[in-house]
Amino acid sequence: MAKSKKAGKAQGYDWKFSVVGGVTRVNIETGEDIAHLDELDQKLWTVLSCPVKGLELDERTLSLMDTDHDGRIRAHEVVVASQWLRNVLKNMDYLLEGHDSVSMSEVQEATDEGKTVIDSTKLIMDKLGLDKDTITLADVDQYIADYEEKCKAEYVAQNPEPFTPPYGDASDDAEAAVNALRAKVSDYFMRCKLLKFDDAAAEALDVQVEKIAAISDGNLVDNVEEIAAYPLMRPSTEPLLPFDGAAINPAWQADYAKLKTLVFDVDFPGKDSINEADWQTVVSKIDAYTEWKAAGETAMNEAIAAQIEEHAAAIEPVNKLLHYCRDFFKLLKNYVVFKDFYNREPGTDAVFQAGRLYIDQRCCELCVRVSDMGKQAAMAPASGMYLIYCTCTSKVKEGKMDIVAALTCGDVDNLSEGKNGIFYDRDGNDWDATITKIIDNPISVRQAFWRPYRKFGKWVSDKINKSASDKESKQFDQMTAKADTASSDLSAKAADGTPLVDKKAQPFDIAKFAGIFAAIGLALGAIGAALAMVGTFIAAKWYNIILLLAAVVLFISGPSMLLAWLKLRKRNIGPILNANGWAVNSKVLVNTAFGSTLTSVAKFPKMVANDPFAEKKAPLWRRILCWLLVLALIAFGVLYFTKNLPWQKKAAAEAAAAEVVDTMAPAAEEPLPADTLVVEEAPAE
Repeated sequence: MAKSKKAGKAQGYDWKFSVVGGVTRVNIETGEDIAHLDELDQKLWTVLSCPVKGLELDERTLSLMDTDHDGRIRAHEVVVASQWLRNVLKNMDYLLEGHDSVSMSEVQEATDEGKTVIDSTKLIMDKLGLDKDTITLADVDQYIADYEEKCKAEYVAQNPEPFTPPYGDASDDAEAAVNALRAKVSDYFMRCKLLKFDDAAAEALDVQVEKIAAISDGNLVDNVEEIAAYPLMRPSTEPLLPFDGAAINPAWQADYAKLKTLVFDVDFPGKDSINEADWQTVVSKIDAYTEWKAAGETAMNEAIAAQIEEHAAAIEPVNKLLHYCRDFFKLLKNYVVFKDFYNREPGTDAVFQAGRLYIDQRCCELCVRVSDMGKQAAMAPASGMYLIYCTCTSKVKEGKMDIVAALTCGDVDNLSEGKNGIFYDRDGNDWDATITKIIDNPISVRQAFWRPYRKFGKWVSDKINKSASDKESKQFDQMTAKADTASSDLSAKAADGTPLVDKKAQPFDIAKFAGIFAAIGLALGAIGAALAMVGTFIAAKWYNIILLLAAVVLFISGPSMLLAWLKLRKRNIGPILNANGWAVNSKVLVNTAFGSTLTSVAKFPKMVANDPFAEKKAPLWRRILCWLLVLALIAFGVLYFTKNLPWQKKAAAEAAAAEVVDTMAPAAEEPLPADTLVVEEAPAE
C-alpha cells in the first residue's frame, strides 16, 4: 500500500514521507526518526490520542507513558517518552528490535537518566543475587514478586491474628464445603417446614416421579446436572439433617461427605444429626471467618501496596526502559503512522485489531473492541463501511465483550441480527459471537449492481406474503361473520317463520362501473402504445434490443453502482476508532484493493460430485422446448407490436390499395345554385 517515498523538511529534520492507504504519511523507520519526534509537526501525525485500555499492547507500558493518569496517551506524552529514551540509550536503533532486555553497555553513563537506570539495575541484581550485564523484564517481575512476598511476611509478623480460624488449617476447605451445600441445606429445611404446615403438599415437595421417568431410559450418569437440581433429601415433619449420607441426593453425596468430615464431626461429635438451629450456628461461624479474611486481606493489600509504591521509584527507571524497548516502536507504528495496519504480513496486525470473526463462510480480520455502543451508533455510520456488531461470550474466560467487524468483501445475503459465529481473539481463545446490529453500506460495485434487484425481490416477496396473510385473515373473518349473521337471522325470525327484517339487495350502478371500465381501457391503451413504440424501436435495427436492455439495466443499477463507487473511495476506519476514544488526525482509508485483504471468503476446489439429494433437473428436450416457446412468444410480441404479422401486413396492404383507388376516382360534379341561368346551345345544322 506504500508508494514512492519523498523527502521533506519539517522544522529542520530531514523526514521521509510515503503514500500509505491513499494518504501521505511520515515514515518512522530509524532511531534518528524516533529521536527527533519533538521536531515533527503534530498536524502530520496520524493519531493525537489513544486509550490506555482495550489495545493489543501491554497495558503496563501504556500506563508508564500516561504521565497525567487520565487514561489517554497523548502526542506530547509520546514525545516526552522519546526524549527520555534519547537521554538513556546510546543508540536509538536498539528500539527497532523490540527486545524485552537491555545490556548496561547500551545505557549512557553521562546523563542523569542513564545513571538512574544503572542504579536501579544494580539494586535488582543485588537483591536477586545475579551477576550479569544484561537485565530482562522477567528479572524485574521476579524482583517485584519477591518484594511483595517479603512485605506480606513482614506484615503478618507485625500484625498477629486477633481472630482464630474456626477449623484451624482446614478452615478454607470447611468454608468451601459449607458454601457448596449452603443453598441445598436451607432449601431442605424450608421444605420440611412447609410439609409440617400442610402435609397434603408432600407429593409436591418431593421429587416428581415424572422427572425421573423422563431420564431413566438413558445413562443416568450423563444426567448428573438434572439430578443435582432435585432436593437434597426427602422432607420430613421432623426437620433433622442426618450425618449418614445414605438418604442424601446421589449427586451431592461426595460434597456432603466432605462437609461431615470437615465440619459436623468437629462441631457435633457423638451426634448423628442436627437441626436447623445447629446449621445456622455453622453458617454464622463460616460467615464470620469469611468477613475476617476479607478485612484482613484488604488491610494487608493496602499496606503492601503503600510499601511497594514507596519502593517503586527505585526500580521504575529500569522497568520503564525495558517496557519501552519492547513496545515503544510498535506503538509508534500504530500512532504516528499506521504501518502495522497496512502491512498485511502475518503477525503484524494493528494494536486496535482484536482478532478474527468467522461467520457465513468468511473471515473478517478488521475487528475492533467496542467500549461505548452509544458513541459507535452516532459515529460509525460515517465510516462508509458495512459493519457487523457482535456480542461475544466465553465460558473459559467467563467474560463478555462487544466487537465490531468490518465486512469488506463478499455478499450479505445470509447476514442478519441474531446470526451466530465464532470470534478468535489475539491469544487464540474462541468466543461465541452473536450479531446484535448491522450498519449497511456498499461492499463492492459488483454487489451494488445486484442490490436493487435483490431489494425489489425482497419487497415483492414481503408483499406477496403480506397479501396472502391478509387474504387468509379476511376470508376467516368473512366466514365467521357469515356464520354469526346466519345464526342471527335464524334467531330473528317471527313466530310464523318469516324474517323480521327485509334486506334488499343493492341496485347495480352502471355509471360507476362504466367509469371503471373507461379508466381500465385508457390504461391498457397507453400501455399498448408504449409497447408499440418499443416494438418499433426494436424492429428498426437488430442491435436495438441490446441497447434497450443496456439502458434498462443502467437505469436500474446505475445509481446504486455510482453511489457504491463514491462510498468505496471514502471508506475510513477513523470514525470507528474515534468512537472508542481515539483522536485520529488523518484519514485511514480502506479502498477496494486493500479491503479485499481484510475479509477472506471460502473457496472450494472445482469438482464433479454426484449429489444424491440434488434437485432433479428437467430433461434436455423439455428445457429446449421451453426456451423455444419463450423465444417464440417474444418474437410474436415484437412482430405484433410492429405490425409485421401476415394478417397485419395483408390488412395494411388492402387499406393502402383502397386508398389508392379513392385517389384515382373522378371528382363528383358539384350541383349549381338554384338561381343560376343555364343556356343550352342549339345543335348545329
